[in-house]
Amino acid sequence: IPDMVVVPSWELVGKISNAVTAKFMDLSPYLAGDKVKKYPNLAAIPSDAWRMGIFGGALRGIPMPAATASFIVPYYRKDIFDKKGYSVPKSPDEFLSWAKEATSAKAKVYACGDMNWTAWNIFGVRGSGTIGWDIGDDGKLTYRVEQPEYLEALEWTRKLFDAGVVHPDDKARSGDAGNRFTAGQILVFNNDMSSWYGKTTEQAASNPDFEIDGMDIFGADGGDPKLWAAQPAGIWSLIRKGASKTTIENALAAADFSAAPYGTKERMLVDYGVEGTHYTVKDGVPVKNDLGNSQVLNAWVMLAAPAAYYAHPDFPETARKQVEWQQRMGAFMKKTSTFGMNIVEPTRWANLGSQFEQLEIDYVRGNRKLSDVQAAISTWKSSGGDKLRDWYKELLDKNGSGN
Repeated sequence: IPDMVVVPSWELVGKISNAVTAKFMDLSPYLAGDKVKKYPNLAAIPSDAWRMGIFGGALRGIPMPAATASFIVPYYRKDIFDKKGYSVPKSPDEFLSWAKEATSAKAKVYACGDMNWTAWNIFGVRGSGTIGWDIGDDGKLTYRVEQPEYLEALEWTRKLFDAGVVHPDDKARSGDAGNRFTAGQILVFNNDMSSWYGKTTEQAASNPDFEIDGMDIFGADGGDPKLWAAQPAGIWSLIRKGASKTTIENALAAADFSAAPYGTKERMLVDYGVEGTHYTVKDGVPVKNDLGNSQVLNAWVMLAAPAAYYAHPDFPETARKQVEWQQRMGAFMKKTSTFGMNIVEPTRWANLGSQFEQLEIDYVRGNRKLSDVQAAISTWKSSGGDKLRDWYKELLDKNGSGN
């Protein structure tokens, strides 16, 4: 195991959660109380994010804070929409109708890529893992696959595939949907918030007409969506047990550098690179060149990051759109009962939900039946899901709800 390892929440499956506790050190002796003064940028990371770094009862993870309204964005080619006179869809039915109109297999233009990530939000399905559990208005604790909306979201995504409006490469899960989007081969794709700026800068010089925008997420009935807050942190860097004191202090110093807030020289370096090499300053605004766009991808944030922010002096309109989109979507946001909790499930149930991702992929592409998904849910319950529910219920009764 390397001295420092980055683990994202979506990899905390199987035995990995327990390996984090077994193989990585408690950082409290270096960060607790006044000791954190040595690392002021780490000290400034929001408390909610730090709480997410507790594994096995000890502070092991240095967090990369996330905005709680950091939903997957359904991006669309605004320039092409404007040119063609398309209206932005405001319901699942409108989206399907528009998709059929916009798709021309002969011209090799398809409406969208795989929209399943956005479908979860449209239909109000909770995220996977810990955040997937919630106590409903009826007082019952359920997991995401038990929500009626879970099957509804999958069925809508399948309709898109069945209608032939999804690009064949997305169906085959090959290549890069983002590249198909910028090439105009698909007009809608979903990705995280970073693509808004990333695609804008990437296309600015070579494709000046390119304009990316984010569709507001609509509800299943075309009304307001029911969105679930993301966890305050979902990526951590960890230091292996047995690392030398020098290694530990160097790793924490690197993390402290990476967590420097907006407006500092450190932040400027990790966001833009070296002046003259990766960017130039024009009218007081830093502008990346081609080398900057290809090399300065800010992987440093994986070690640690400051509180979430959006600031793009070279494309201020993009930053404004990002913030306003999150504000609009955040107005419909609720927290699950497990919000803000980093819970390590018992090993005996570690692989319980691992079957669903592949099953979802296969079902929406027409390779599995709805009865297969329903059978998997029943198997999940009988092979440990119901017992895991009891375990979560006891935990929430003891610690209180996260919402």
